[in-house]
Amino acid sequence: MMNYRDLKYIDTVDIKDKRLFIRVDFNVPMTPDGAISDDIRIRSVLPTINYALDEGASIILASHMSRPKGVKDPKYSLQVVAKRLSRLLDKEVLFAGECTGPSADEYKKHLRREEVLLLENLRFNPGEEKNDDEFAKVLAQDIDVYINDAFAVAHRNHASVSAITKHVPQCAAGFLMKKELNYFTKATDNPLRPFVAIIGGAKVSSKLGAMSNLLDKVDKLIIGGGMAFTFLKALGYEVGKSIVENDMLRTALDTLQRAREKGVKVYLPVDCVVADKYDAKAESRIVTIQEIPHDWMAMDIGPSTNLLFSFAIQGAKTIIWNGPMGVFEMQSFSRGTMSMVSHVANSYALTIVGGGDTDVAVHEAGESPNISYISTGGGAFLELLEGKDLPALKALEACLHKS
Repeated sequence: MMNYRDLKYIDTVDIKDKRLFIRVDFNVPMTPDGAISDDIRIRSVLPTINYALDEGASIILASHMSRPKGVKDPKYSLQVVAKRLSRLLDKEVLFAGECTGPSADEYKKHLRREEVLLLENLRFNPGEEKNDDEFAKVLAQDIDVYINDAFAVAHRNHASVSAITKHVPQCAAGFLMKKELNYFTKATDNPLRPFVAIIGGAKVSSKLGAMSNLLDKVDKLIIGGGMAFTFLKALGYEVGKSIVENDMLRTALDTLQRAREKGVKVYLPVDCVVADKYDAKAESRIVTIQEIPHDWMAMDIGPSTNLLFSFAIQGAKTIIWNGPMGVFEMQSFSRGTMSMVSHVANSYALTIVGGGDTDVAVHEAGESPNISYISTGGGAFLELLEGKDLPALKALEACLHKS
């Protein structure tokens, strides 16, 4: 795995009076009527933008929104983001109605010192997701310094993330990227112990790499959410209609065996909230793991599991959490996840939360101020947990070493 300390950051390169292309992640959640419902991703890159403005740079911002699949779709336009950013910066943010083409070229050509331009949604062009070199070359035209401050897409091999770095004189990472990597390495390279990982969500297959890598680092592993029932079935329990990946049963047993060999204590649910169907209004009851009815499904961890998990993290010095404990988007089955938010938030540990659903739960519970760090990236955070090198960081490193 590459050493992130070798990367250059925006405050270590000369950007004074330079033209910057800053890749940000403004993929913000929207309400049905087209308003921004949460602007934390915009606010997270303000330190980088303000630093560049203080240095007299002219700034071109680029981002994607949602998955328009290479087709221009007004509901995914970044124009609403330009307006919000204007308010946050207290200065006009120019908006180009395209990411490449005559309009974008004209804006870029006349961009003055300390001006900010936001390009239209990069994914309106099919070249973005294809990591197309020609598209990247056009984006890089007349750029002095490329800055990547979009951790949430650092695991994507896209044109504005990877290919563009081959066509600019200098590359560096922004302050948000630095913050993400600093917290992650602080937690995993030399953690204060005991170190506890909490892994939830629906599927073992999507988290197996993370769990496997974490077994070499943690003292305790807490497994919740739908994925726990693959482990429980592998151990011989009847789990009814609960979500199970039958092709992962052997792998689940192997993971538990590896944990035993490494001395990692593993915690699985001992009770759960079951329902007769996957519905917010379904009939539900609390049962022990041994008593799940054959035609019912587990939707949340139960109160005894909640107590067990709270005891397991007592005294922890480092906690990493990815994935909810149940179907928390349905209020009837949100108690387990919300209780876990409370336990983690009220611990004395360094606490790092990553993953879109887990982030949402923390914010809904009003506990975000009590978490040490909430990562802005779900997929990127998970790939770091797996021990993978992120394409964005490899591209920055290659840019640093090019002749």
